Amino acid sequence: MPFEACVVLIVIALMVVALIKELVRPGMILFSAMILLMVMGVISTDEALSGFSNRGMITVAVLFIVSEGISLTGALRFTARMILPKRRKAIHWLYLQIALPISFFSAFLNNTPVVVIFAPIIKNWSEKLQLPASKFLMPLSYAAILGGMCTLIGTSTNLVVHGLMLENGMKGFSMFELGKVGLPIAIAGLLYIALMGGLLLPGKRAKHMTKNQFKEYFYDVYVTEKSRLIGQKPVRGFLPDLRTVKIEKLVRNGKEYNLEDEETTIEENDKLLLRGTSETFYDLMNSPYVKLKGIDNMDESLKNKKLKQVEAVLAPRFPGLGQTIGDFDFYHHYQAVVMAINRNGERITDNIENIVLQEGDTVILLATEQFIKNWSESKIFYLTSYIGDVSNGTNKNKKILAAVIVLLMVIGATIGEHLPPIGPNRLDMFWFASLAAIIMVWTSIVPHQRYTKAISWDVLITIAASLGISKAMQNSGVAELIASTAISFSQNHGPIVVLATIYILTNIFTELITNNAAAALVFPIALAAGQQMGVDPKPFFVAICMASSASFSTPIGYQTNLIIQSIGNYKYTDFVKIGLPLNIIAFIVSLTVIPFLWSF
Repeated sequence: MPFEACVVLIVIALMVVALIKELVRPGMILFSAMILLMVMGVISTDEALSGFSNRGMITVAVLFIVSEGISLTGALRFTARMILPKRRKAIHWLYLQIALPISFFSAFLNNTPVVVIFAPIIKNWSEKLQLPASKFLMPLSYAAILGGMCTLIGTSTNLVVHGLMLENGMKGFSMFELGKVGLPIAIAGLLYIALMGGLLLPGKRAKHMTKNQFKEYFYDVYVTEKSRLIGQKPVRGFLPDLRTVKIEKLVRNGKEYNLEDEETTIEENDKLLLRGTSETFYDLMNSPYVKLKGIDNMDESLKNKKLKQVEAVLAPRFPGLGQTIGDFDFYHHYQAVVMAINRNGERITDNIENIVLQEGDTVILLATEQFIKNWSESKIFYLTSYIGDVSNGTNKNKKILAAVIVLLMVIGATIGEHLPPIGPNRLDMFWFASLAAIIMVWTSIVPHQRYTKAISWDVLITIAASLGISKAMQNSGVAELIASTAISFSQNHGPIVVLATIYILTNIFTELITNNAAAALVFPIALAAGQQMGVDPKPFFVAICMASSASFSTPIGYQTNLIIQSIGNYKYTDFVKIGLPLNIIAFIVSLTVIPFLWSF
């Protein structure tokens, strides 16, 4: 094996390990790998930088601004409240009524803001209808992913592959070309969720639930001195003077007590974990019998204001990642007290000061409404549970204008290839997306002060760096080596088996690292396989698009999964249980449809 090929394989192996262990942000990991390959002479400086001028990558950047414009107008929030069912019905109909419009929106908008906006609204809606939010948040993420597979702009991975095809002198995808296979996958996936979601997702099925099983909020309290609760015995988790909440846990001097034990009584300074509705918060605030944990850490001036329990998911830009809560001093930065942390489906309340903050953690905060006004639209937190309570003041005309801009962008990108060029420029997706973005800024739909904040720079660096690494795989012969191995393994079965191999390889990379990196790394392998077999590689590229988006089995493969993991208190195994069959469905549909519509 050539020396350069060995270098590339070693660097890629180290990169994958770093991504799986989440040593630093994905963009920095891939950028470091690319620079290392450049320093060792595998790629030139120009080749390393070429990814930063890739048409697909830049299109992703301007589409972030377009999606931000739609988000800021409140149009999606308004639509979410309009489409959510007003009353309970069979759960499979609820899934379809919610998932279909979400898939539609995600086909034309970045699916991360779609999930960010819909998640708290669906959570509050489910509580009002006395339904478990865990039944609906994972389908929300999956519906957004499935919708994004149907168009060129529905997900960044489609644009990455599209840009790589253009760089290699091939014609890219049209706006709805990928929908030929994406739509059948979406239909099959949504039907699977509608039929099996009620059975497989955590939370008791709606028709079997009792009123006390719908509670979504948890409160840590201490029993106060001379409280009337002292001496009382919990009966099935309830106390006579705390009838609106159920005791989930009783801890005394670091020891957890059995609530079923008839001898267990409440004592002064007992720590109780209570479960109730969001409205219960105000009852506990004013209760003379218990004191909410963390309330003493607030200034007296804030205690007199109307406080709320807020749930916020830590985004990649949160400045305290990697620090303990004690070191970061959350209250000093945000005038909010951390009451608990939800991580991987578990609620952490003990030794909070020593907890190291991680991306995707849900912090349960005690804060005023000012916190929500200041941070509900920021990129530091993905969302807050009360994000819909605060009006952003956007007028109706801007909502309509933003919707019209997006509609014209989609129409233009669809018919642009049939229109005559303007000078040397084709009227492609980049042309129309860039025009839409600047119109949104100049019409103040996106404030000019924050247009750069709308862009996820880590995603762009990940894409650009992965394109440089992709070039290194081509230069070193690694792509041809892997392609040759796959072809020799399946030489008696034709390109269909190679197609399946490329799909599975991409899907594994997607679940373990990131979808954009997976698409860029497998692209040169697919290109080399097509060249060595003497067939059109386009079916392979379509398979990469589908496989890199089909991230259903882990929370780390796709950002929307990470967002809803803590909000819905999902465990890793929950994603495997319902997501793995969905991965298999996408694989079967892809291998059935792709060879039929795109000939080799």
